[in-house]
Amino acid sequence: MRPAHQVADVLQQLGNGVEGIGLNAHQLRTLSAIKCCRTPALGGHVDLCDDCGIIKISYNSCRNRHCPKCQGHKREEWIQNRTADLLPVPYFHVVFTLPDTLNALALHQPVTVYDALFKAAWQTIKQFAAAKQLQAGMICILHTWGQTLSLHPHLHCIVPGGGVDAAGDFKTITANGKYLFPIKALSKVYRAKYIALLRQKGITDKTLIENLFTKDWVVYAKRPFGGPQQVIEYLGRYTHKIAISNHRLQNVDETGTTFSYKDYKSKGCKKQMTLSNPEFIRRFAMHILPLRFVRIRHYGILSSTWKRTKFAALKKRLKMPAPKIDIKTKLHRCPCCKTGTLLTIEVFGKRGPPAQYLPATQPAPVC
Repeated sequence: MRPAHQVADVLQQLGNGVEGIGLNAHQLRTLSAIKCCRTPALGGHVDLCDDCGIIKISYNSCRNRHCPKCQGHKREEWIQNRTADLLPVPYFHVVFTLPDTLNALALHQPVTVYDALFKAAWQTIKQFAAAKQLQAGMICILHTWGQTLSLHPHLHCIVPGGGVDAAGDFKTITANGKYLFPIKALSKVYRAKYIALLRQKGITDKTLIENLFTKDWVVYAKRPFGGPQQVIEYLGRYTHKIAISNHRLQNVDETGTTFSYKDYKSKGCKKQMTLSNPEFIRRFAMHILPLRFVRIRHYGILSSTWKRTKFAALKKRLKMPAPKIDIKTKLHRCPCCKTGTLLTIEVFGKRGPPAQYLPATQPAPVC
């Protein structure tokens, strides 16, 4: 069901006032794209269903990765692609978080902070697997937000419960499948590696470093229920997620924006929060990643390099059948007959669709 309110509505309420919030050029361009998404400003196209013959006029999407409207089919494609790479082994959902002590640095040097997060997480998993003489693998997805749009950088990771030995065989490294590695040990090694990476990048603030060492860093790891297929579907919800979806917006007007959130301190109780429109957009913009920053990364035996050279041999050793990759999404499915495919027959610019395709000139569809 189409949401009643959208992030674009908040931007419409602000108008030119968005430039006074103190955002950089990249953030302003991103917000402009979200504001114009699926409006006449981006032009559009005329589609014809190859089954029922209905003509559908649509405005173009901005295709920005931070846009609430443009992520659905990308998420489905990612899930189906990852499903083809699943191994018949236990999988774990591991979350690496950063303490709020680093929030100020993350706002001023996001690339440094987030790159170090990826590297420290992988180095930690790699070291624990290497202690068992195995090569591990991992898929990482960066999130930077909390439920109230506060800054809360963390990684959601898919980690196989094992690794590949020197002979090329997959060996399980879990204790009866109940846990991956000792959590307290993971947290301490992860903290040490992250701080070492900050120092390599020239972050030598003594007070900051001391405060980071006094914090207990949080790492969460638990084998998900239902097997590896459910892991992909579960984390698939995280891959192309943005700071807030349009469905969470309860009201938008000139006085402010009201949205729902889960208060995890109250056992996940649903609550509402109202922010002024400038404050809402300021918080939303904190989670616009730097230009060309990669937020989904693959490591070890799940990396693209390893897949090109050795993954086929590993699948053969595990006696896995060849996957049938047939990616299907609802992107081009006819909304009328639900079975046909929409084919683009004409594109148009800001002036709007040609008169012959307007509803007033078309017979009513029979569905």
